[in-house]
Amino acid sequence: MGSGYAKKKKQAKQMQQQMAMLQQSLSSQMENTEVEGSAGNGLVTVVLAGTGQLKKIRINPECVDPDDIEGLEALIKAAHEQAFKEVQKLAESTPSLENLPGMGLF
Repeated sequence: MGSGYAKKKKQAKQMQQQMAMLQQSLSSQMENTEVEGSAGNGLVTVVLAGTGQLKKIRINPECVDPDDIEGLEALIKAAHEQAFKEVQKLAESTPSLENLPGMGLF
């Protein structure tokens, strides 16, 4: 009876290691995925990693008006919001270990 338990314990440990590797792979995939949001017909573009981390901001020089900093700030915010919505869609469509059948057991 002891050897059967040892075998199941070993299998469980191997499964946990495989799941950890899968989770790491999914995390890496999200970090390496980029989504983009823009505002003002492309005057401002924001690029986020799939994790939500800000990667880039591109500002078209045409929209830089020293007398209208608030307008530029609003464009940046709108572009970020659009990109963040894309990150949320990406997260919802990417499988996670918690959503896999039987994974609630660990």
